[in-house]
Amino acid sequence: MVLKKFTGKKVLITGGLGFIGSNLAIQLNKLGADVNIMDAMISDYGGNFFNIENIKDDISVNISDIRDRNSINILVRDMDFIFHLAGQSSHILSLTDPYPDIDINITGTVNLVEACRKYNPDVKIIYTGTRGQYGPTQKLPVSEDAPTNPKGIYEISTLTAEKIMKVYNDTHNIRTVMLRLTNIFGPRAQMKHSKYGVANWFIRLALDNETIKVFGDGSILRDFLYIDDCIEAIILSALSDEADGEIMNLGKDEPVPFLEYARKVIEITGSGKWKFAPFTPERKAQEPGDFYSDITKIKNILGWQPKISIEDGIDMTSRYYKKYKKYYW
Repeated sequence: MVLKKFTGKKVLITGGLGFIGSNLAIQLNKLGADVNIMDAMISDYGGNFFNIENIKDDISVNISDIRDRNSINILVRDMDFIFHLAGQSSHILSLTDPYPDIDINITGTVNLVEACRKYNPDVKIIYTGTRGQYGPTQKLPVSEDAPTNPKGIYEISTLTAEKIMKVYNDTHNIRTVMLRLTNIFGPRAQMKHSKYGVANWFIRLALDNETIKVFGDGSILRDFLYIDDCIEAIILSALSDEADGEIMNLGKDEPVPFLEYARKVIEITGSGKWKFAPFTPERKAQEPGDFYSDITKIKNILGWQPKISIEDGIDMTSRYYKKYKKYYW
């Protein structure tokens, strides 16, 4: 089985105590990898030691910042794979303070690839960017060759980081895979505020029997991908030689209007309500309109296909947070 290739392999996950990173760490641990996590545990960013509670004795955790060159120079050595997930990922925050985007997403990425060039040029890096790098869509579904005209500093910074990765792949032969992620939802995401990920925040509001605000008329389309499907694609991209140097959408080719998503959340959780609301000035300034991913490329290269329905994803997510609410609220 191809996934057995992780047995005994050393992997580093930057941002590994966060939502995607911790789910990735759990799965890689199951596959027999030697898992190492690097996380700065910046307040409000989602790092949570409870996320790795079940594997804490099997992995290594280093509390350090991707902006610390001395730290990253040491941590990259001897790694077989690096999953670069650390970053400032709130487009709302970037409107009022753009410096974390520049410092973490751009400078931090340069620190990582430079460390690999100097101390571990044989490593393979998997980088996770965002569908926001495209900006407003001109054609749906959105394929990888669509124009990139991001509307915010956050999205500009992740696009820049991706381009840096591509340069190091092409010029310095540091193997990289660059993924553009859609709206990922599921267990282990932070749930204290709505800055990161509207899909999970809707579930939190419903579980608290609060009102979900649906902006505009609720008809804006998005593709929502459950975390387990996301993790599978990330892992397969690490093992695929054909994926080296490629930019690929990681999403779902089944778009859902926001209003329909809100209604599904309320129905499945059994609580909550919804109402229409005008866009806040911040959200209106950065709202790109309808978006859903063309995932033909990643399907063809990895043989990957989303398996989990949005209904099952909402159900599994709500059950997790009902059980472990005290660790996330």
